[in-house]
Amino acid sequence: MPAPFLACYSERAEHDFVRSAVMRKRNKVLRDEEMVPHRKVLERSRWYAYCRELGMPLEHVMSVLLDVTGGVHAGLTFYRERRRPFSMRDQARLQELTLLLTHTVRNCRMYGEVAARGQMLGAFFQRQATRCIMRVNPFMEEMRTPPTTALLMKWFHSSELGPLGLPSVLVERLALLAARGGTGAFGLDTWERKGEARDLAGQDLRVTFTHLPMQGGQELWALEFQELPRAIPVPEAWRQILTPREVETVSYVLQGWDNQLIAEHFGRALATVKKHMQNIFDKLGVDGRTALICRASLMFRGTLS
Repeated sequence: MPAPFLACYSERAEHDFVRSAVMRKRNKVLRDEEMVPHRKVLERSRWYAYCRELGMPLEHVMSVLLDVTGGVHAGLTFYRERRRPFSMRDQARLQELTLLLTHTVRNCRMYGEVAARGQMLGAFFQRQATRCIMRVNPFMEEMRTPPTTALLMKWFHSSELGPLGLPSVLVERLALLAARGGTGAFGLDTWERKGEARDLAGQDLRVTFTHLPMQGGQELWALEFQELPRAIPVPEAWRQILTPREVETVSYVLQGWDNQLIAEHFGRALATVKKHMQNIFDKLGVDGRTALICRASLMFRGTLS
């Protein structure tokens, strides 16, 4: 990309239809024909004109946003300056690589942090994260951050814990991964549990297994635990107050969409969406977006009692 493109991107990002499209469908490869309704919309977009001004004619694009971990994202975008659309075969090939690319970026990021701090294990635990380090052959827990124990007690019954103090199901998964040598295990290096109990409702637990570099001839694995909130549903009482379109808009707000994304989804001006949102706030008697989300969350938890 030309330097001016990168230097001014933050000022132009709101017009980037590629960014807004892949943000709505993370980890899914999209071609330009799936990002805009038809070719004329692309050619009339500010983004199309801006790229041509920089001497970088944008005729076709294929892109994917990789959801790495902990709110970190990475992206891969291919542009073509001639009118030759990316094929479904191109799309399928890139889609096959997305999982590999995601794990590669995640591991590079982790190793980069380690290298910057010096000592791998010490650096790995400097942040207040829920992690533990496991040694293989024999299986033994090397280190654990303080928050990890509390999280395990929250999500697992004592009967589920094995001799190592970790859930048996996680030790079994680690044994399977270690037997594969950390290769050919894509899809097996994450484990999830849905929160069913009242105090866990509305969130899931994800455990990510990462094969670390050898230390003193020992094979090490990191287990990272993340509590992931699910999207809050639109309260039934609100459905009686709002129009179908307003209900749909609120559902997007509860998924974390900003006004710009909502505007692009509905094909409306940003000012129109802001006015639309204010009407919703007035109907529901809330001061703004944060109050709306908080009230929806409280109402959702209230329905569980």
